[in-house]
Amino acid sequence: MGNKNKTISFRVNENAFETLREIAEERDISLSAVFRDYVDTLVAHDGQVRVVPEGDADGEATGEFPPKVEVPKSFVREHERLELEAEHLREQLDEHKRYITQLRQELDDEEEIEEVVHLEELDRENGKAEDPYRLG
Repeated sequence: MGNKNKTISFRVNENAFETLREIAEERDISLSAVFRDYVDTLVAHDGQVRVVPEGDADGEATGEFPPKVEVPKSFVREHERLELEAEHLREQLDEHKRYITQLRQELDDEEEIEEVVHLEELDRENGKAEDPYRLG
């Protein structure tokens, strides 16, 4: 399944349209590229995007966007541990798949050979009596 593009259309007033056109010209890109960039940013940040003038991010001195969040080391370690465990489980799954494939190939090979020996036929070939042996 390929990555299919979809078209979104909406209306804006004439002033907003002109402002968007100026932004596109300033950045030397098409107007549709402005929207694609905005949509990509919106999707990447789970809908948590706010457009603010450059250098005015809620009065923060850093002006970084997106803002950075400190994460406890224990969270990072747990995440790394889970990634390692997932990798290990993937390797085990691959190993089991290879083993199953090997067993199926061996089973197929045995079915091709399938040599069944019936004891009654061996007795007849060796000239022994057809009376079964009785023990006890």
